[in-house]
Amino acid sequence: MKAILRFYANLNDFLPPDKRQQPLVMSLNEPVAVKHLIEAAGVPHPEVELIVQNGRSVEFASLVEDGDRVAVYPLFSLLDLDEMPRLRPRLPDPITFVLDGHLGQLAAYLRMLGFDCLYRNNYDDPELAQISHDENRVLLTRDRRLLMRKQVIHGYCLRDTDPRQQLLELLARFALRPHIRPWQRCIRCNGDLAAIAKEAIIDRLEPKTQLYYDEFQICQSCQQIYWQGSHFRRMQPFIEEIVNGH
Repeated sequence: MKAILRFYANLNDFLPPDKRQQPLVMSLNEPVAVKHLIEAAGVPHPEVELIVQNGRSVEFASLVEDGDRVAVYPLFSLLDLDEMPRLRPRLPDPITFVLDGHLGQLAAYLRMLGFDCLYRNNYDDPELAQISHDENRVLLTRDRRLLMRKQVIHGYCLRDTDPRQQLLELLARFALRPHIRPWQRCIRCNGDLAAIAKEAIIDRLEPKTQLYYDEFQICQSCQQIYWQGSHFRRMQPFIEEIVNGH
């Protein structure tokens, strides 16, 4: 028993170079769910947006049998899929994230831009998958095996290793630029920031900070204090470049 499997566009990133952009002959001992066949080829299911089996759009549970031809597609921003079976619920609105332990700098960037993202460097894989499922968060990782856990509904496997490029990847993949709201979240803990009077925190400020700054924010969760100091001035050009797509 054999089936023909073909991956399109950036789903080929998960295949060995000699297997990309071509039909793959998959051996079957018995009919299997198309989700199993896709992940057996190395592609995590959260990356898949459309499956066409023998010319018909199908869901992950569809059984693949001898002689079937299956085409697998990622998200296409210009393709209207509303009339086709959905492989998963729609993305949360607003979109929220949970990141694995290797993405600390990316988590800081996302929080700086105002996105709700959970990050801890000691989450294990079962915790990450369960948090993603229970809180309806998009799981971000470079570990495709983590994305293949059955609990994961929404996820993305980052292709690049550079945090800045990873951020640009995400902004494009999830169309996030219109939702950027800088300096609304605590970079340290992800809590919401709120304005606070200088007089209320003056005993926590260094003498020069007391002298030169008058506007402050405080994290509602961890009580970290923020003001528009040197870090703010360094990061403003970075934020402007990111917003403009550079």
